[in-house]
Amino acid sequence: MKTAILDSPLGSIEVRGDDFGLASVIFLDEKTPVTPKGETPLELTRTHQQLTEYFAGKRKHFDLKLNPSGTEFQRRVWQQLQTIPIGKTASYLDIAKDLGDAKTIRAAASANGKNPISIIIPCHRVIGTDGSLTGYAGGLWRKKWLLEHEQNTEQLVLF
Repeated sequence: MKTAILDSPLGSIEVRGDDFGLASVIFLDEKTPVTPKGETPLELTRTHQQLTEYFAGKRKHFDLKLNPSGTEFQRRVWQQLQTIPIGKTASYLDIAKDLGDAKTIRAAASANGKNPISIIIPCHRVIGTDGSLTGYAGGLWRKKWLLEHEQNTEQLVLF
């Protein structure tokens, strides 16, 4: 597993992956220098490029091979998160219902919180049923920033 550190408007982001795909994208509170040894896997290079385009407001969708580690249920939740369009939000209840059982709301919320691939698997687009910004592993200020950024990106007119 290779690691790279990316600078972003939200601080440093640690990206981990290998030839099987992207395993994690997490925010760091402090920049930790990492010196990669050997060749950088293609997915890390592509992740850097696509995140740079995303933060510049030029990318609405990611095209990366993902390989997050999780249970079957967590993977189903993470798959569902990827259906939430940029500029839109869904509630934890919406996610549970979309998975077929409103009673799984707590399990869906837990899986959302364990998402190892921030931004690309857009767990930041999940909000409380009342519209409130609820927990985010990267910090609520980052969640707010991402949602506002995506609202602005959604309104871009590209010719």
